[in-house]
Amino acid sequence: MHDTVNFEIQGKPSVFVATTEFVNAAQHQAERLGLPEVRRVFIPHPMQDRTDAEMQAHAERYIDEILDVLMQPVG
Repeated sequence: MHDTVNFEIQGKPSVFVATTEFVNAAQHQAERLGLPEVRRVFIPHPMQDRTDAEMQAHAERYIDEILDVLMQPVG
């Protein structure tokens, strides 16, 4: 979240991506960092035990959503 907010402050469009386990934590961090409307996409939890093939499939599944969110204005 910190990197995403820092990029946004610098005028570099960004999207925070995390698993659904971190929805509340991400919102709190975004608020504390002063950009509660920062763009974000949440994917299914957990991810740490996924194989490379599963990670590739997730990337392919969510890339369109990530790009769509990236094209939306912050706020």
